[in-house]
Amino acid sequence: MALTQQREAGLEAARKYVDQVFETVQQRNPGESEFHQAVKEILDSLVPVFAKHSKYQEHGILERIVEPERMITFRVPWVDDQGKVQVNRGFRVQFNSAIGPYKGGLRFHPSVNASIIKFLGFEQIFKNSLTGQPIGGGKGGSDFDPKGKSDLEVMRFTQSFMTELSKYIGPDTDVPAGDIGVGAREIGYMFGQYKRLYGNETGVLTGKGLNYGGSLTRTEATGYGLVYFTNEMLASRGDSFVGKTVVVSGSGNVSIYAIEKAQQLGAKVVACSDSNGYVYDKNGINLATVKRLKEVERKRIKEYVNEHPTAEYVEGCQNIWSIPCDIALPCATQNEINEASAKLLVANGVKYVAEGANMPSTLEAIEVYLNNGVYFGPAKAANAGGVAVSALEMAQNSARLAWSFEEVDAKLKDIMRNIYRSSVNAAREYGYDDNLVVGSNIAGFLKVADAMIAHGVV
Repeated sequence: MALTQQREAGLEAARKYVDQVFETVQQRNPGESEFHQAVKEILDSLVPVFAKHSKYQEHGILERIVEPERMITFRVPWVDDQGKVQVNRGFRVQFNSAIGPYKGGLRFHPSVNASIIKFLGFEQIFKNSLTGQPIGGGKGGSDFDPKGKSDLEVMRFTQSFMTELSKYIGPDTDVPAGDIGVGAREIGYMFGQYKRLYGNETGVLTGKGLNYGGSLTRTEATGYGLVYFTNEMLASRGDSFVGKTVVVSGSGNVSIYAIEKAQQLGAKVVACSDSNGYVYDKNGINLATVKRLKEVERKRIKEYVNEHPTAEYVEGCQNIWSIPCDIALPCATQNEINEASAKLLVANGVKYVAEGANMPSTLEAIEVYLNNGVYFGPAKAANAGGVAVSALEMAQNSARLAWSFEEVDAKLKDIMRNIYRSSVNAAREYGYDDNLVVGSNIAGFLKVADAMIAHGVV
């Protein structure tokens, strides 16, 4: 009885400490709701760690880890096709370099602001730690919208963006990649501008084309990795993708290759979406059509029904979660599944949810999953395949080597399996069996925290 009381007292003290740190985060970062959400989700998971190990509080790890090492904001002027000067805002947060150079994508989207960049960068610390690769956490981007822009406009913007960003990055310092709105075209233009300024530093960006230092499997990595992670979740229940009905939100890079791998493993994917609406195809999504529409023609997903008349197109992407499914793979954007959508998924029989996008489920939605027996794979674990293969691309660039698709894919599969196992083991060790949110947060945190202690107060 005394031991139980002592444990409860330790947890209560740890909870009080964590809450105090979170209050400081809110005060120092007013109005940054996405950043607050990401910090709260992780800090809540770490309470049992601080109750068990006083050294992390004594070394001020939490106070330090929630504060970026560096936050850079800059002006991006460029000229549109009508000859008019446009001005956007660029960002790069270099959040934590305890275990390696900053690593994280660049997002081009009108919604990008300091809060979103900081939430993404904070998540990236733990995601990168989970991969087992020596990479720290960073993120960046701009409120520039590539949709509807000509190739020349995109080139002018990205060249201006890279001219400023290049002052702060490098192969051994900070290695950006792509994210929403930043694909092969944008990476190519940025790499060209960096090369013009500094010479052929191949390792300065990842997600590059195969002709100039890119890695096979990098395009597929986030989507494939998501499905490999989900497959581990299924296997732990004696289950598989065979015969399962799957809903995948989004129709960009992550979504396309999640659909591809899920179909290869025997699932029927019946829906995907873009920011305007979703398509439902009861016969199963025709991936070749989606790839052509999105990767080649850059069209909206509603065009799908012109070629597949038995499919339905519905305006408004939120309602995609009303479609009954066994497995939901949200791959579009942050907070796309709220509490109501999560309840709808549960009512319609969903058994597994794994996140391909960054933080696509609200905190309330996650509570719905956990309270209703849905096995949930959080983004920092489930979508870490992209940054894992980015780290493998960095390794190939450093060694001046190029591995085969099969080699990289096998390494990706092993990394995702190890992430799942380390998350499960951490959850079990701290008394939260099958809670991959707690498990992945703790597993990712411990490696970074121990490195920070080893480095002293820096």
